[in-house]
Amino acid sequence: MRSIESVDAAFFDLDKTVIAKASIVAFGRPLRREGLITRRTIVRAVTQQLIFLQFGADEQRLAKVRDSMLALTKGWDREQVASIVRETLIDTIEPLIYAEALEVMESHRQAGDRIYIVSAAPEEIVTPLAELLGVDGSLASRANLDEHNRYTGTMEFYCYGPNKAIAINELAERTGIDLARSSAYSDSATDIPMLEIVGHPYAVNPDKQLTLEAGERGWEILEFTKPVRLRDRMTIRAPIVTGVIALGGVLLLGLLRNARRHNKSARPRSRASL
Repeated sequence: MRSIESVDAAFFDLDKTVIAKASIVAFGRPLRREGLITRRTIVRAVTQQLIFLQFGADEQRLAKVRDSMLALTKGWDREQVASIVRETLIDTIEPLIYAEALEVMESHRQAGDRIYIVSAAPEEIVTPLAELLGVDGSLASRANLDEHNRYTGTMEFYCYGPNKAIAINELAERTGIDLARSSAYSDSATDIPMLEIVGHPYAVNPDKQLTLEAGERGWEILEFTKPVRLRDRMTIRAPIVTGVIALGGVLLLGLLRNARRHNKSARPRSRASL
C-alpha cells in the first residue's frame, strides 16, 4: 500500500520528449511577427536544432546557444513575450505534442502520480504549456529582469543538466515526492543527472550518447514518433481543449487550472502499468 507521506511523480523533459521540435524554435515566427527577432535568427536556430538531432547536444554547444539567446533577449519586455506565447500557444505548440507522451502522461495520471515538465526552456514558454497539458507543475529556466521588467541578458536559474536534478530534489523535499518510486523521461544525455535520481528512468528518442548510456545501465528506450493535435486526443481533457479554442487564451488557462484541481481530487490511487 502506498504511504500517505510519499508521492510518486513523473518528470518529463520538453523538447523532443513531449513536443517534436525545440520550443524556442517553434515560437520563432510569432516572435518575428512582433519584431523581436529576424528571419536570419530563425534559420540559425533551425540549423542548430538539426545539428542536435544528428549529433546530440553537448554542454559546449548548448552553452553557446544559451549565451546567444540571452544576448538576443536583452531589453525585451517580459510581459510582451509572455503575451505572445499565450496568444499563439495553441497554433504553435499544440500540433507538435507527441501522442505517445500524452498516453504515458495519462497512465501516470490514472495511477495517481504527479506530473511535471522539466525544461531548460524559459518559464514564459514552459509554464503555459504545462497548464495546457493539465500537469501538476513545471521547472524551467528563469531570466534576470531589470527594474522595468525587461530581460537583462543574464540567467537567474538555468534549468539544464545537473541543475534539473537539483530542482527536482528540492521539489521532492518540499512536496514529499518519493524519487525512488518516480519516473523521468528525456531524449538527451545532458539529462542523465535527472534520469539517474529516479527509480524508473526512460530514454525517449535518445541521442547517440544517451542511447549508449541507456544500454549500459539497462534503461528502457522509448520511441515517440506521432505528433498530434491535443484537441484531437479525446481522452486528454477534450471538453477543456474545446473550450480553449472557443473562448480564447485567458479563459483557457482558467479552465485548465480548475480542471487540474478537480482531477487531483478525483483521480484513482492505484498503480497502472505503463
